[in-house]
Amino acid sequence: MSHYIELRIIPNPEFPPSIIMNLLYNKLHKALVQTNSTTIGVSFPDFDNKRKRLGERLRLHGSEAHIQNVMVNLSLSALLDHLRVGDIQEVPQQVSHATVKRVQCKSSAERIRRRQIKRHQLSEEEALIRIPNTVEKQLTLPYVTLKSESSGQSFRLFINQQKVEKPEPGVFNTYALSEEATVPWF
Repeated sequence: MSHYIELRIIPNPEFPPSIIMNLLYNKLHKALVQTNSTTIGVSFPDFDNKRKRLGERLRLHGSEAHIQNVMVNLSLSALLDHLRVGDIQEVPQQVSHATVKRVQCKSSAERIRRRQIKRHQLSEEEALIRIPNTVEKQLTLPYVTLKSESSGQSFRLFINQQKVEKPEPGVFNTYALSEEATVPWF
């Protein structure tokens, strides 16, 4: 995590920042899948949990060579009118650290019903009575809407970013997120 590059969304009244962030993150995911990268982490300097927004800036963290490799595969040509792409820079000396991870709410009533039908041989009616829609929990975290490279399904990727006491090494997934690894926070 010696270097970073910052991608900043240029304000535009016709395109809300969330739309551009969704497009950018989809392209990032595709590039990370293509490069089979496990060394690139992401952070959102303007992350605001209270307002449920990721903000207008996205930073990629990693070694200079790994960031360059991802940037070569990150086809941003269609977004260049909406983004300001910085240069790859060294991370400042004294920084904090943060975990940036995916949060999934595993309380979909429909999914729980299907599992109950399969495991306990219930009818659909019985499962509907046992598991009402009220069991579902709603997440209130910021998210991006993505299209999965493997399944083609669109889904919300909820993200939680939290400052931590000390840096932790680890691997990142193809969304540049990690349960244990940290990224520099400044």
